[in-house]
Amino acid sequence: MSDDSDGPDDSDGADRPLTYRAAGVDIGAGEKAVELIKEHVRSTFRPEVVGDIGGFGGLFALDWRSYRDPLLVSSTDGVGTKSLIAQLTGRRDTIGIDLVAMSVDDIAVQGAEPLFFLDYISVGKLVPEEVDDIVAGVAEGCRQARCALLGGEMSEHPGIMEPGEFDLVGFAVGVVERSRVLPSGVRAGDRIVGFGSPGLRCNGYSLARAALLEQAGRRLDDRAWAGAHHDLADELLRPSVIYAPAMQTLTRHVEVHAFAHITGGGIPGNLERVLPERCDGIVRRGGWEEPRIFGEIQSAGMIPDAEMEQVFNLGLGMLAVVPSGDELKAVDAIRVAGHDAWMVGEIVTGTGKAHVER
Repeated sequence: MSDDSDGPDDSDGADRPLTYRAAGVDIGAGEKAVELIKEHVRSTFRPEVVGDIGGFGGLFALDWRSYRDPLLVSSTDGVGTKSLIAQLTGRRDTIGIDLVAMSVDDIAVQGAEPLFFLDYISVGKLVPEEVDDIVAGVAEGCRQARCALLGGEMSEHPGIMEPGEFDLVGFAVGVVERSRVLPSGVRAGDRIVGFGSPGLRCNGYSLARAALLEQAGRRLDDRAWAGAHHDLADELLRPSVIYAPAMQTLTRHVEVHAFAHITGGGIPGNLERVLPERCDGIVRRGGWEEPRIFGEIQSAGMIPDAEMEQVFNLGLGMLAVVPSGDELKAVDAIRVAGHDAWMVGEIVTGTGKAHVER
């Protein structure tokens, strides 16, 4: 009988009492994980948070008197197959930043300030220290986004997921004045400003893995490219940039007509989501610095330009549509907030389509 078996030894093979732990779910490990993550969670609390970690639900006291006609904005997202890279490398400390970025930037696109965030972590086998690493990243993402990690859930799924496997889902809630909901006022003549993204963020990983690891036979511990001082795993696990605070700053400096979060669908697919029927958006490649990883992926997989443009952000994680004449002011404000930025295109008369041109 192994050391962690439950129930008495029964040499004749007769049935024996079962426990939850013997079935693959360790309640004690879950309780230890909760203790480990408490300080991470508390480090994100805003003044509006009521109570502490451990309740059945999180409480948040929003001061409605600070708003004229507020709307709550919510979004949920995951990290896609980027989690597989984290699993293969055993590096789980930054994937939580990615999780926060995907949801908080989605609500910031509508002009909202992120207020709080909740996470859901499912694992094949609950190892408290591994969950602690994941939640440490979630907490760091919440601090960057200036929102509270208000609660969450972790679950063990033996028989469905293998030990070492995990999946993450996040949920963000924010607030915006009804009169400031975006998009609003997009028109021909507006300029498009891009926020720099140094890596893939959370999109296109299935194609990136197929190109780099399968077709080209690269290893995660290989150099990212010839002459690089970091390996491919470092590059593919580069944490997503969180744009929400810079986006809020930008709206205080210029009149923003729209934001487009460049996630699945690439630049054209996401820009089209904020265009009125009478306008087209044109983004011109060459107007910004494209990180080398995208060229490595394209070369390894012999991927056509059009496919790259529909799958990856190509170095632009967020777009802002601003009035003509305000584009340089917008670029300066974004750079002061800590991000690379460029004027990358414009809005023209059209039929609601977005185009990437060279």
